[in-house]
Amino acid sequence: MTLTAPPRARPARGEGSREAGLATQLGVLTGRSLRALVLDPRLVVASMLGPLLMLATFSQLFGGVARAPGFPRDVRYIDFLVPAIMVTSAMQAAFNTAVGLTQEMGNGIIARFRSMPVRPGSVLLARSLADAIRCAIQQLILLALSAALLGFRPGGGVPGALAAAAVALAVSCCLGWIFIAIACWIRSAEIVQGVAGLATFPLIFASNAFVPADGLPGWLQAVVRVNPVTYGIEATRGLALGEPALADALTALAISGAVGLAAAALAVRGFQRRT
Repeated sequence: MTLTAPPRARPARGEGSREAGLATQLGVLTGRSLRALVLDPRLVVASMLGPLLMLATFSQLFGGVARAPGFPRDVRYIDFLVPAIMVTSAMQAAFNTAVGLTQEMGNGIIARFRSMPVRPGSVLLARSLADAIRCAIQQLILLALSAALLGFRPGGGVPGALAAAAVALAVSCCLGWIFIAIACWIRSAEIVQGVAGLATFPLIFASNAFVPADGLPGWLQAVVRVNPVTYGIEATRGLALGEPALADALTALAISGAVGLAAAALAVRGFQRRT
């Protein structure tokens, strides 16, 4: 009589899938978020209209600031402005990501992910990674168009401009978790858009983006100095202008990283609570 081993029980659906690796989950989910960009490159073109319009408008409205006391010497206003727009445009992209995430939570796509063996943080981190890739493309296009159309000539040359783009991208991706956290705690896309827009206003305009902080009223200078975006703009601007900015860059990355980690923890908690 031949004895055969009993067949091994099949693992339940999803059992052991979590051990398949965070990298695999991130790759699949990030690719899904980027698919719309590949299928319709006009999304990149449309996203560039806002930053270019801001550059063209503000360079004309505030061009006289370059002659005011306290403005950096031998620096044209367009060279002063472009690094700030690099940071603020990436922040705007994070704002749009938050609105899209809220819509997906409402239409059931995220609930479907939660029925699969997918780590909760993977969905949010993949969103952030897709946003970073999209913003990197936008940064390069913005630099090229600013140089070709608006005469942007950074003192740091091409290496300084690329380093500035890298810092702007890192800072904005960290601070972008603020908007992801808002999306994870609020169910309505309209309310998310309003709250995130309200948060965007002081982050961008209560900073040194458009004028030097030293030329602002005392109370506003105090607000500027506690605004994490200020440090990102200072580092980005210093690198683009060819100034010694290593300390500023490290400070900006440390501050934005701390804010991003706190916001990410809050986002994951809200995501788990909603789904």
